[in-house]
Amino acid sequence: MFVDRIRVFAQAGNGGRGCVSFRREKFVPKGGPDGGDGGRGGDVILRADRHVDNLSGLFYEPIIKAKNGGHGMGKKMHGRSAPAKIVKVPVGTIVWPAQRAKPVILSEVEGSRETHPMVTPRDSSTPLGMTSEEAVVDLVRERQEFVLCRGGAGGKGNVHFKSSRNRAPREYTDGGEGEQGHFLLELRTIADAGLVGYPNAGKSTLLRKLSAARPKVASYPFTTLHPGIGVIEFGGYERATIADIPGLIEGAHRGVGLGHEFLRHITRCRVLLFVLDVAGSEGRNPVQDLAHLRREIDLYDPRLSQRPWFVVANKIDLPDAKQNSEALRRKFPNIDVIAISAKFGEGIDALKEKLAEWLESSRRPSSA
Repeated sequence: MFVDRIRVFAQAGNGGRGCVSFRREKFVPKGGPDGGDGGRGGDVILRADRHVDNLSGLFYEPIIKAKNGGHGMGKKMHGRSAPAKIVKVPVGTIVWPAQRAKPVILSEVEGSRETHPMVTPRDSSTPLGMTSEEAVVDLVRERQEFVLCRGGAGGKGNVHFKSSRNRAPREYTDGGEGEQGHFLLELRTIADAGLVGYPNAGKSTLLRKLSAARPKVASYPFTTLHPGIGVIEFGGYERATIADIPGLIEGAHRGVGLGHEFLRHITRCRVLLFVLDVAGSEGRNPVQDLAHLRREIDLYDPRLSQRPWFVVANKIDLPDAKQNSEALRRKFPNIDVIAISAKFGEGIDALKEKLAEWLESSRRPSSA
């Protein structure tokens, strides 16, 4: 089961209660107070892990609770601090506040603490249930950690309340309450390139040819139900990740079909590859298909339409494919159009060479 959006309730542990105790030892009259402090409650921490590919683990455990700290004891013994509750999430997970959640905006990345920059989403992509237009944190690096809820501090024992006027204090403090709140976790796939196209355009077949990923393909029409990620190997030990975004249809930006559920996954792609059924095997015009796809992406987020994009003319082995491919080149003379047959592997090597050039060219402006 693939889950890329989940609402969870997180609760950190409460601090342990302080102890009221007095020293009782032979030959030590009036030993005085010796009550120890309570232990600290456990934190709830999110950790980005590249071995986790979706949020299905939280589907079965939407309530995340850390343990409470131990109570203080006599002889000035402190209670045991509770361990942190670490939840592994995929790299690319965004945390949104829901209701009145107020988490601590701190993180630990390989031992260093830092404040995360806020992420301001587009209005139409703001998840339901959130009360702020800014995300709490965006986990984009491997092993990046984020303290979602901080545990409560331990209470103080009566040893802290002794004075010259109060030699036998019986005061103590309870442990602090751990932070808690509702959060919405959203996964946005991180990939160098994204395959965008209508259902049955051949995106999954192309992903199988380009990488070792094995998405489902068949001889009958169907649509992919969740994004797939593959790794492409280039010469010189270079590699890149490519994402198969499930098929979009017209009106996807308004929530039509399944495509709107996965449009968010292309927001991180540096290069967009529009995969077209250039043969028009399902009665569609590939030139109109490209225009509709570009329009859907622009309506979803105008910034996406400014990303580098290229056309992959698939099913070139079928009749009328070459004629439609030439029509695409005439309609978009400034855009590279690579003709391939994903089923038979025709043009795959040329596409990989072009993709390496495209990724290299898209990398230069970002580093400037």
